[in-house]
Amino acid sequence: MDTNDLGGISIPAAYSTLSVSAIVAELLSRYGIPEVRICQFWRRGLSDVYWVETTDGSSYILRISHHQWRSRSDVIYELEFLEHLHRHQLPVAYPLRTKNGELCLTVRAPEGDRFASLFIYAPGSVPIGDLNLVQSRVLGRTVAQVHASAQSFQSTVARSPLDAEQLLDRSLTNLDGFLGDYPEQRQAIHGIAANLSQRLATLPKASPYWTVCWGDPHSGNTHFASDTALTLFDFDQCGPGWRAFELGKFLQVAMSCGVARKVRRAFLEGYESIAPLEAVEREMIRPLTQAAYLWNWSIVVNYAQFHDYCRLDAHHLRKRFEMFKMLGVNDCHLF
Repeated sequence: MDTNDLGGISIPAAYSTLSVSAIVAELLSRYGIPEVRICQFWRRGLSDVYWVETTDGSSYILRISHHQWRSRSDVIYELEFLEHLHRHQLPVAYPLRTKNGELCLTVRAPEGDRFASLFIYAPGSVPIGDLNLVQSRVLGRTVAQVHASAQSFQSTVARSPLDAEQLLDRSLTNLDGFLGDYPEQRQAIHGIAANLSQRLATLPKASPYWTVCWGDPHSGNTHFASDTALTLFDFDQCGPGWRAFELGKFLQVAMSCGVARKVRRAFLEGYESIAPLEAVEREMIRPLTQAAYLWNWSIVVNYAQFHDYCRLDAHHLRKRFEMFKMLGVNDCHLF
């Protein structure tokens, strides 16, 4: 007998889109904000993002993580870090607490627990055509100020560090399923990663080299109200790490997006106007840029397996593999 005749087949969900009306009634009602006038599903990325507007014209961002993305402790660490930065008057889109004082609300979705957080809306907008020299310098200076403030941060939860194990070993584990069809490239990537791991082992995990990193510093995660007035957001990749890694992560995105070398250099100049790097850190910027690229690649592949598997084809491999190798070549100028 056809099982459909008995009422269909029950299949668990890997991802669900939540009801906007239920979000307003069950989540946003828990915050001490004016009545919600608009709640729109804004974009789907590593989390679902909703734009919220209240009757007094104020705007907010509601973020609901995907089940496969971050643990509750990861989310709490990020939100506590943003509160810390806000208390120290750093320009970040900080989270709001519920009327009961909660930073994070657990959503029982069909696929499992997801975590909701409400943020102030970052004023301004992403720079058109990417950063100009002034904006890049200001962004670099602000990242250095974040690192300085982070030295006094203490969280109530633990967070996995952005070290060689996280950036390289775990990334390779995530990538190996995809790379199984490309044994030659897989072997080459593992060889490069082993060399990177040996080099990063020489970088101290102590102040001032080690701090809490934003984790994803680039113009797409920054709103500018003017060339010198900015607000940082999207800290869900933050964690303890080398401050030089932050420069490598900036470069990973900037090089992938074709940001001009003089603009990249302005970011470094802005950073070092606050926190000059030691020689050992400068030597590690290139391997950290490659490590950041591998980490980002593993995140992209993991996301695509759930949401966009058609992207994981030979063209994807060839483009990513060539960029990964190029970043390790000295003739490829970073700054």
